[in-house]
Amino acid sequence: MDSVPDCIVALTFYALWAMFLVLCVGGARVHQVLTGEADITAFPAGVPHGPDTYWRLNRAHMNTIENLPIFATVVLAGVAAEAVDSTFNTLAIVVVCARAVQSLVHISSGAAGAIRLRFTAFAVQIVCQMWMAWLILQAAGVF
Repeated sequence: MDSVPDCIVALTFYALWAMFLVLCVGGARVHQVLTGEADITAFPAGVPHGPDTYWRLNRAHMNTIENLPIFATVVLAGVAAEAVDSTFNTLAIVVVCARAVQSLVHISSGAAGAIRLRFTAFAVQIVCQMWMAWLILQAAGVF
């Protein structure tokens, strides 16, 4: 059996990160309901509710979910196009690390400095994924 490319491992960790964040959101909701801090109906979708940290956690989870299909598409296209090399794998790992940083900063603070750091982590992800897409198109002979 061939070894699994690092980019597939990175994609798996990205998905695990999304699952971890949703479990944190669920745990926070259960805690709020069980302690009487909130009613079970107090969590409308898309509407800010609960403590500030909880809402930032909720948004960090949604940001992760919103970007997972893009990352998955790029990684799986890279594997299908046989464009995976050490650079491609490294870029995929950087994407996952930057996503974790973005989420943790998002959860920790809404201050201006945190927002700048969060944007930087997001920008790193976008640049890496665009580079990965470029490598795929090069492997496909488009460029």
